[in-house]
Formats: sequence, C-alpha cells, structure tokens
Amino acid sequence: MTSERFVDALNAQISREFAAAHQYTAIGAYYTAETYPQLTKFFYDQAEEEREHAMKMVNYLLDRNARVDFTEVSAPQTQFADHVAPIRLALEQERQVTVHIADLFQVARETNDYLAEQFLHWFLEEQVEEEASMSDLLAVAERTRDIPVLLEEYLARETPGESA
Repeated sequence: MTSERFVDALNAQISREFAAAHQYTAIGAYYTAETYPQLTKFFYDQAEEEREHAMKMVNYLLDRNARVDFTEVSAPQTQFADHVAPIRLALEQERQVTVHIADLFQVARETNDYLAEQFLHWFLEEQVEEEASMSDLLAVAERTRDIPVLLEEYLARETPGESA
C-alpha cells in the first residue's frame, strides 16, 4: 500500500507539473506575440508534455486506489525582458522539478514503497532529457542573442536535448 506521506508528496508534484504546463503555455503565448513560431511550437509541445507527466501521476494514484487532490495553480509569468529570459526561466523550472522528483524518490525509498520507486524511475530519466533540452536551448539563445532568427533556425533543424 502506498504511504500517506508518498500520496501527499505525489499530489504536490502533480500540482507542480500542471503549473509547469501552465508556465510553458504562457511562454508559448509570449513567443507567439513576439512572432517566434519555432519557439512557440517548442514551448506548446513542452506544455503538453508536462500535462502528460501530471496525468501519469494522477493515473498512478488512481491505479493504487489512493486519493488525488487537485490544488490551485498559480498564475504564470507572462512578461519577459527579452527572448532569452523565458528559456532561462524554463531551465530553472526543470532544475527544480528534478529536485522534487528526487525528493519523491527518497520518500518512496524511506517508506519501502518499491512500486512507487519503480514508477519514479521513468521521471528521473525524463528529467535528464528535460534539463539537457533547456540547457541546449539556452546555450544557443545566449549565442544568438543579437540575431534571434538564428535560434528559430536552430529549432527548425534540431531537437534540443536529444542524443545525436
């Protein structure tokens, strides 16, 4: 049986995943308004991926006959100093998610919840990809700061974070 401590922690992470999706949607809208179609698509796709993560967690709790709590999602940041700032925010967000997933894993381990531990392995691997993707994108954004169309061209050619 899943411990109440793990259920509480996973419900908190579900909220964070939905908040990440909300933030990525806001970033996509920002890039739409700034006429960056590749960045728009990238962040709208990221938003969908975060919603999928949240739903995997919801379904896990339901499959384990545990309670699912949906809490309020805060308003996302919508204004940015330049086209690089949203990517920096996204990388920081992914780094925080990695810490939270590791904390969840620790709770599963401390409560001897081997099924939860196994469930979380996928999310740990996913965070390696998520951080790499945002880190790559930020590196290119910084290098192309003065000519942002080069960042758009990069996104049209590459999928940041994936192995060659």
